[in-house]
Amino acid sequence: MAEKPTTEFWRDLKPIANVFKADAKKETYIGNAPTDDERYYVPFSETVSSRPLWISPSQNKWADILMAKSAGLVNRHYHPHEVFAYTISGKWGYLEHDWTATAGDFIYETPGEGHTLVAYEHEEPMRTFFVVKGPLIWLDEDGNADGYFDVHDYIKLCKEHYEKVGIGADYVESLFR
Repeated sequence: MAEKPTTEFWRDLKPIANVFKADAKKETYIGNAPTDDERYYVPFSETVSSRPLWISPSQNKWADILMAKSAGLVNRHYHPHEVFAYTISGKWGYLEHDWTATAGDFIYETPGEGHTLVAYEHEEPMRTFFVVKGPLIWLDEDGNADGYFDVHDYIKLCKEHYEKVGIGADYVESLFR
């Protein structure tokens, strides 16, 4: 239950009795999503990690916080579907674009956009909230497809990491919706 109101004008409103439809799944609530507890960040590359927050295996979609504690790199890739990003802290960008994102910046990536994600040295770690749909298509240095990474690869990577750090592989399934 939400915190009890005190002086708010709506304090006497009663909550809805039947919140969820019969087939609806419970919402996901994760307090302190960009936690400093590094066990929750799954190594995505040698320099960048991902904290899964929500995963939809049936839609090939996930939401995460990407983190780099210092200069970082996610190899060249493109997305056949749109991607949304919101920068929480630090500094990052794509080698192929003329902007650099810092805290508070929002980015919409169009389907079919290829790029090389880089995190810059900064006094705060780069932490960015992403919503990713569909696979990442890995690209070689010439921009040609060279493999892929989809939600099923992400789930496997997360399960292996969480088992290794003592959180347990089953934790990942608690994020499925």
